[in-house]
Amino acid sequence: MSSTAEGVEVDFGDDGLVPAVAQDADTGEVLMLAYADEAALARTRETGRAHYYSRSRDELWEKGATSGHTQEVEEVRVDCDADALLYLVDQAGGACHTGFRSCFHRTVDGEEVGERVFDPDDVYE
Repeated sequence: MSSTAEGVEVDFGDDGLVPAVAQDADTGEVLMLAYADEAALARTRETGRAHYYSRSRDELWEKGATSGHTQEVEEVRVDCDADALLYLVDQAGGACHTGFRSCFHRTVDGEEVGERVFDPDDVYE
């Protein structure tokens, strides 16, 4: 399945999804990886806020709708194969549902390298 987005045909693959990396537009910090379907990309472009497709919940979701930790999208880029997206965002609060600024807050050895910016128990009651 593919969709044309201003001249670029995005390849959503057999499952209708593409990986979407959220990156801080100012610092370049990689914040999270999620997936987008055609509707999520369209909603992101319409609203200027990051939308993704939840594989576990099988539904479209807006980042920060529950937590308030929204992503205002400054630009959406497509990779060279048109099968991955990059959202350049202005992140409010933490991007990670575990309370960290970035989902990439630890090394493969388990060392914490990120900053916890909120308590998820307070946000997701």
